[in-house]
Amino acid sequence: MKTILLVDDEPKILQLARDYLTRANFSVLTAHDGKTALATARVAKPDLIVLDLGLPDGDGLDVTRALRKESDVPIIMLTARGEEADKLIGLEIGADDYITKPFSPKELVARVRVVLRRFDAAHETARAEIIRAADVTLDVPRLRATVNGRAVELTATEFHLLATLAREPGRIFTRAQLLDAARGVAFESYERAIDAHIKNLRRKIEPNPREPRYLLMVYGVGYKFADE
Repeated sequence: MKTILLVDDEPKILQLARDYLTRANFSVLTAHDGKTALATARVAKPDLIVLDLGLPDGDGLDVTRALRKESDVPIIMLTARGEEADKLIGLEIGADDYITKPFSPKELVARVRVVLRRFDAAHETARAEIIRAADVTLDVPRLRATVNGRAVELTATEFHLLATLAREPGRIFTRAQLLDAARGVAFESYERAIDAHIKNLRRKIEPNPREPRYLLMVYGVGYKFADE
């Protein structure tokens, strides 16, 4: 049974989400603020965290940053914020998906399942695959990435996107194809999330993110890994 940590300061939302996830055969933990969320995550090590961005003791984005320094646990942001910029910032710092309030609890359950499937698939060790493209080496079973011999910490989503591009240098992938490769859920503006993940990947692997050497945009189409 997978364990989900719900973080929200609204008791009604916590109870509703908890009820639906429990019925879907998940074990559910709850926290009302960021400090409790971090402490619970460190002790209980949940399989996924649903995290509200508006918390009484600070910003959920700060909690996301703290979690990403310690773990690659999947994170779904839960927010009442309507600005797309807030959502993209969350994705850039390591969140895997987002849901905007008010939300359907059935949709939440569906999103949780999809993100967990994506995460589990990325961690499969069934076949020992090593991808090498330019100075980038990816150990797929272990989700380990190195650039010029330097270890780079990537989230599962970032790793899967980079692996998709690096397997076929020079091939142009549309954002929709990359979404499919990352096993994402198509919803309003979500293709923009690919831009956020690419931006984050460039920050981590490029010598100069402003002048990328590996991850190149093909305007009007999508992205490709540079031809070798």
